[in-house]
Amino acid sequence: MDEPRVTVGQKLGHELRQYALIAGYLYVCFGALIFYKMAILRGQGISYTPFGLAAIKALILGKFVLLGSAFKLGDRRERDRFVHVVARKSGLFLLVLLVLSLAEEVIVGLVHGRPLAESIAAVTGGSLLQLLATCVIMLLILIPYFAFQELSVVLGENRLRQILFARN
Repeated sequence: MDEPRVTVGQKLGHELRQYALIAGYLYVCFGALIFYKMAILRGQGISYTPFGLAAIKALILGKFVLLGSAFKLGDRRERDRFVHVVARKSGLFLLVLLVLSLAEEVIVGLVHGRPLAESIAAVTGGSLLQLLATCVIMLLILIPYFAFQELSVVLGENRLRQILFARN
């Protein structure tokens, strides 16, 4: 049986929707973290409101997630348990985001004439504890994203959307 052909426009539309979804999700998560940091710093008398930074990071990391998905990073193997697929994808994408974020900061640092150590510190936060905290937070952001993504695969195309958004 012949499968219907997917046009370039349809594929582009799908990719743009996926990009908007992951970038929007990341922006909400990063925005909440920045809001929390802003509240803590304001209590100490320090003004801090870089919501534009959350948007830029969400757009960049969203593209990195799409690149990893295009390479089928961590995709389901036969007989894998759901939880293993979600854990593997979350861990692998965390590594991809760290490596690509580091590469991005190093390139930006080189363009602006900053030393390599300063560029690396921009990603790591300057300490091992801050890097670990960032990794834990990113993992907590990635796990629900990939859980929903994999649940959608298991249930079938558009079935999760129907379950979540259909009127009863």
